[in-house]
Amino acid sequence: MPRYVIDEAALTRNLEILASVRERAGVKILLAQKAFSCAATYPLCARYLDGTTASSLFEAKHGRDNFGGETHVFAPAFAPEEMDELLRLVDHIVFNSPRQVEKFGAMARAVGVSVGLRVNPEVSVATTPAYDPCRPGSRLGTTRAAWDTAATRASLPLEGLHFHCLCEQGVEELRKVLAGFEAKFGDMLPRMKWVNFGGGHHITRADYDVDGLVELLLDFRRRHPHLTVYLEPGEAIALDAGTLEATVLEIQPPGADGISNAILDVSAACHMPDVLEMPYTPRVNGAVALSGSSPPSVASRLSSEGTLRPEGPFKYLYRFGGPTCLAGDVIGTYSFEQPINEGDTIVFKDMAIYSMVKNNTFNGINLPDIALRRPDGTVTTLRTFGYADFASRLG
Repeated sequence: MPRYVIDEAALTRNLEILASVRERAGVKILLAQKAFSCAATYPLCARYLDGTTASSLFEAKHGRDNFGGETHVFAPAFAPEEMDELLRLVDHIVFNSPRQVEKFGAMARAVGVSVGLRVNPEVSVATTPAYDPCRPGSRLGTTRAAWDTAATRASLPLEGLHFHCLCEQGVEELRKVLAGFEAKFGDMLPRMKWVNFGGGHHITRADYDVDGLVELLLDFRRRHPHLTVYLEPGEAIALDAGTLEATVLEIQPPGADGISNAILDVSAACHMPDVLEMPYTPRVNGAVALSGSSPPSVASRLSSEGTLRPEGPFKYLYRFGGPTCLAGDVIGTYSFEQPINEGDTIVFKDMAIYSMVKNNTFNGINLPDIALRRPDGTVTTLRTFGYADFASRLG
């Protein structure tokens, strides 16, 4: 049975880094639940962070009920029939357009919810178009031109501005975005109470310039001392803090390219959708990924059949695929020093983020268990799934 395993010690290390930024820079840091939403770890996270962010009514309720602290919400548009319940749950609500503020802003302020507007600085730094909120034609955030043409802007009850432009990026990218943000919207900041720098900050990555981030935040706060500054990383909180354990079901004979297809009991389509959506090739314990990551050690040569064959540092090549009927349910190609066998366990790294929150039961494939590894090495199963979880969704 496959399972996600969250590593509590690694999660704590990440939280300690984030808490140090929070304390040194005098900012507030929120958990963006879209990346990581395991409620069993929320009491731990709440010791280090200020609250949660949500993108829907259900996420807001999840954060309020299980995490506490501040609850913030943003969505490209809000459904009128959900607004009463939503406003009972949140402290901040960020609208995507002046029209949304016009429709719901006064209603939010009447119940004590702080109102913000997501803006688009139009500075594209994200390298994957699907994850770039500033790409041409983006539906996310209000451009300066759109703000300037909004007839009601002078009367809107705004207390904060929000931008989100990064995706797994560092301080230099944030510096570019911040410069664009201040150039386009800096004249609005004296009237605001807070500003939210959004997510995509890879703060807990080993090579991230944490000191540089702290100095950038302090410099911003020196120039705007009246503003409360928020960051809402999701991925950084659980980066490299979880794995997905799979079992080899069958190994097919090598094809003309010299690669053996290994069928696993985990699926890219079902259990790690970002592998296909981004796309990328996840890291595997004891192996070198050949597809997607283009490591410098990877070369190619012609096989005896004239087929281009990838060549890695190790002899044995396997293309991992899932158990679904989707032809493209391929996780990646890997080089192993020793052959693998049916029944072996394959461990995929960095699977706490954007996996459990996005997985699905396509083809009736069951969901992996969710487990927590304590610092002493003991593993506790938090959740198992079965037929009822599949069938109950389909009416």
